[in-house]
Amino acid sequence: MKRLKQVVMGLVTAMTLFAGGLSSFSAPLTAQAATTSTSSSTVNLKAKAGIAVDATTGQILYDKNSDQVLPVASMTKLLSIYLVLDAVHIGKLKWNQKVTINKATAKVAQNTNLSNVPLRSGHSYTVKALYQASLIYSANGAIEALGIAVAGSPHAFVTQMRAQAKKLGMTGAKIYNACGLTNKQVGKLGYTNVAGSTENEWSAADQAKLAVALLNKYPEVLKTTSITKQWFEKGTADATKMENWNWMLKGLSASYSKLHVDGLKTGTSDAAGANFTGTAHNGGNRIITVVLHAAHKSETDPARFQQTQKMMSYVYNNFKTVSLKAGSQVTGSKTVKTNDAKEKTAKTVLTSGLKLWIRNDQVASNIQSTTKLKAKLTKNKALEAPVSKNTEIGTANISLKGDKLGFLGNTKTTAVPLKVTKAVEKANIFVRMWRAIVALF
Repeated sequence: MKRLKQVVMGLVTAMTLFAGGLSSFSAPLTAQAATTSTSSSTVNLKAKAGIAVDATTGQILYDKNSDQVLPVASMTKLLSIYLVLDAVHIGKLKWNQKVTINKATAKVAQNTNLSNVPLRSGHSYTVKALYQASLIYSANGAIEALGIAVAGSPHAFVTQMRAQAKKLGMTGAKIYNACGLTNKQVGKLGYTNVAGSTENEWSAADQAKLAVALLNKYPEVLKTTSITKQWFEKGTADATKMENWNWMLKGLSASYSKLHVDGLKTGTSDAAGANFTGTAHNGGNRIITVVLHAAHKSETDPARFQQTQKMMSYVYNNFKTVSLKAGSQVTGSKTVKTNDAKEKTAKTVLTSGLKLWIRNDQVASNIQSTTKLKAKLTKNKALEAPVSKNTEIGTANISLKGDKLGFLGNTKTTAVPLKVTKAVEKANIFVRMWRAIVALF
């Protein structure tokens, strides 16, 4: 049934995209001069909420109701996968480690009305196989099994999910299970004191924060999210051909050759509607988009992918990137005042590089900054001498003049470490005394 449904959905998607036409697209430029864009400068997003951000900095490039808390369905699995990868990286789990399935998890996994691979009670499967099934096929039983392997029980894993969501700044997160089903659908893995219709909820901005954190910490996740087809338990009675629910991957029905999509995760439920967290990399510039509750008529409707394509094409058509290299200076943070030093100011440069998006009608001079000094190096609101060469003395809090969207976390700036280019030497006692006398008049 699932296989037939996917074939039908694929055909409908292909016909819909062909009939509707594709958005105009041009690759982004890495430049410091303004350019003119002939593409649409707006997005008529047919979804309750959506957001597009830079995958590294979280710079917001498009926003629609991104703080509205809504059901997220199987997009939940990205938070669960974050914790699984944490466990693998610290050695708590190993890829070839076997996980034994309990009865409650098997009951969820054997439900053919849900996205699943058929896990059997008492049987064991490798962490790697369950991980791949969770990401490629959105297998609900598989991710629940991994959660139990990480934390010891489904509720203990939910506690870890809630804690991690808080660390990531997912302020709207309401979490009840590892997979994104309703409390009733997970059966004994759920909570007896929670309504059966209850399901995980958070905002598009929360989902973007999660995706940014996941890709920055564990970029290897894309090796799995980009797989279009793979067998689970091939050669056995439970062999399942897993076909990725992300139809925007290369070669699938909603793919678009000028958008290099390689992840991340869909989510669908009656309450959530059609959702998708996508990521694309073009011209060395990776973005993340989130669509929550796209207007769709049926499971075969490719609406979430069409809306994602709108957002992605909008960003790549209407923005360009400006790269600030390590060692460069930015307006507003080129020097800092000093205290008791030979020189009254010290030259500062960026310790690390930064890439910012600016609209095609903007120029690099729109980039500005303010400096925040480390408290332990500050006296009288200035840099206290002496300071060694190349010491990180604080941050350049960089923003874009006229930008109303800012960055994830409700901030208008992004912080880049700032260092001095040469030693800040302390002035001798006579110079300091003279300055003190002059200051009196």
